[in-house]
Amino acid sequence: MEISSLLYTWIKVVHIVAIISWMVGLLYLPRLFIYHSESAKGSDKSETFKIMERRLLRGIMNPAMLVTLVTGFLMIHFYGLHILVETWLAIKIVCLCFLLVVHMCMVKWRKDFEADINNKSQLFFRVINEVPTVLMITIVVMVVIKPF
Repeated sequence: MEISSLLYTWIKVVHIVAIISWMVGLLYLPRLFIYHSESAKGSDKSETFKIMERRLLRGIMNPAMLVTLVTGFLMIHFYGLHILVETWLAIKIVCLCFLLVVHMCMVKWRKDFEADINNKSQLFFRVINEVPTVLMITIVVMVVIKPF
């Protein structure tokens, strides 16, 4: 295996691990929000959720998201920019953009919880919890099956 092919394979490995880490956070943080929204403001339980949410977002989700983006761009660069005309990749990138929006919303919601000004219900977060799953399934189908 030549060096550029080996490098591409390692970049893909790092990309997959980063995606898994990011998705874990995108699926778990709304679950924390559900429990947090049910706890009394200022309670020990609420303060514990604030710590858990901050550490998950800053320690796992943000770095994993950045590594996912960087390695994704590197793979496109290694493969060649001509791949950008593929429909399956365009759909994947649109789903990625929605994941980024969801991530940024979660950043805002975490800040609302931190400031004790959350006004969203646990039902809202239950619904939001499904959005990353649908996007992830769509992305996996696009990458593996390449239906378009």
